[in-house]
Parts: sequence; C-alpha cells; structure tokens
Amino acid sequence: MSVISSSEVTSLLSPVDDFLHCETPQSWIEEAQKEENLRVILTDHLICELKAAQSAMYLLRRYVADEETSKVLLGWLKPYEDFTYRHEGDWQLLNTKHLSKNIFNVEGLDPFKKDMLDKMVMLIKEELHHFYQVLEIMHELGFEYKSVTSSRYANGLLRHVRTYEPEKLVDKLICGAYIEARSCERFAKLAPYVSEGLGKFYVSLLRSEARHFEDYLTLAEQIAKTDISERVAHFGSVEKSLIESDDKELRFHSGVPQSN
Repeated sequence: MSVISSSEVTSLLSPVDDFLHCETPQSWIEEAQKEENLRVILTDHLICELKAAQSAMYLLRRYVADEETSKVLLGWLKPYEDFTYRHEGDWQLLNTKHLSKNIFNVEGLDPFKKDMLDKMVMLIKEELHHFYQVLEIMHELGFEYKSVTSSRYANGLLRHVRTYEPEKLVDKLICGAYIEARSCERFAKLAPYVSEGLGKFYVSLLRSEARHFEDYLTLAEQIAKTDISERVAHFGSVEKSLIESDDKELRFHSGVPQSN
C-alpha cells in the first residue's frame, strides 16, 4: 500500500468536506478506534463496499442493461452476495472475478447512459477490490467473518427518494454521492487512530474513492437537466441529522454512539 502525504489528504478531502454538511462527531471516532470495536467496524465497512457495488449494479441493470445482460450481471455478483449474506463459498476465490464493459450492448445508448456505464463499471470494480482487501485484513487479524446488522444510515437517506422518474433516479444518485463522501471522510478520520498498516489502507481508499461522490453528482445533473441544488441541500440536511443524532449501534456510517 502506497504512502500518502498529509497535504494530499487535505487536497483530496477539501471537496468532500465542502460537500458534507457536518463532520463526524468526535464521540464516534473515540468508539470506532477502540480495539474491541475493530471487528465490527471492519465487517460493516466490508458490507458497505458490497452495497456500494450493488447500488451501482442496480443503476446499470435498471437504466442501461438489456434483459440478457442484466442476468449476466446478477450471476457475476452472486458469489459476493452468497459469501456475505449466506456465508457460502471461499472468500479467496472472489478475487478472480472481473467485470468488463464488453458484456454490454452499447449500440444506440445515449450519452448519459454511456457515461453512467463508464462511471459505474469503474466504481463496481474499485468497490469490490476494496471488499476483497478488507477481507484480507480481517484474515490477517484473525477475524472470522460474521454478519452484523445494517445501520439506519442508508435507509434514512433513501426514505426521502421520490417515487417517479426521472426524479427518483436523480435522488438516488444524490444519495449515492453523500454515502460515498461520508465514507471518504471517515477513512480520513479513522486513519490516524488505527494501526499503521490499516491507516495506510484507509488513506489509499481515500485516494481511489474521493471522486466517486462527484461522479454521482455529475450523473444527477445530467439526467435532471435542471438545477438540483435544492435536492442536494435537502439530502445534505438529512445526512447531517443522521450523523449527528444518537445511534444505538456502532457502524461505519452510524451517528453519535449512545451511552450505555
């Protein structure tokens, strides 16, 4: 894992911090850095990487892929889902699977769908590579994979998505932007408090994922064809409330840890 300078971290985080409406509370950092909570944080991070890939895959299946390609995509992702949700399969074999744009019929796709295809395929590849890297780290630390319950965070955002198109897609893309941005902010927040190796891993994730939120916003602007600043601000306010309010369980995107 390559070393990343503090100036580069600041440069990468600047647009992320400008986009988010609040910082991660210090109380979350204090709980997340505790050794006894590391397995839960890593496990939930692992699941979040898969969910990010699934969300991008959903967009491809819903708006780009034909029926045959959609089936191929579902089959391609199934081993990751089998391992994560059904505890089936060997995690070390997951690193052998690679998604290619070649499975898509791009003839006749409009510029928006082509842009979505390019951005989402790259995002899926990166998220699942990181998924595998987290599994490697857990293996090195002696953490057996065990499922954890999901946080309220993503559902708390998606609850505000409109139900009609193209507004539904616009809102989903904005939600994706906030989830990606918060992930990057938390990589940077956690990095100084964990082991050197894990810290380097987190900042390497920051380097590769820092642009994801902008990719989502660009797609949202393209499909809306009107000013989306009001919706972006709305979801920013919702996201802020989720991060700054009390949470019963510690997760990678959870809010303020409740005192026992």
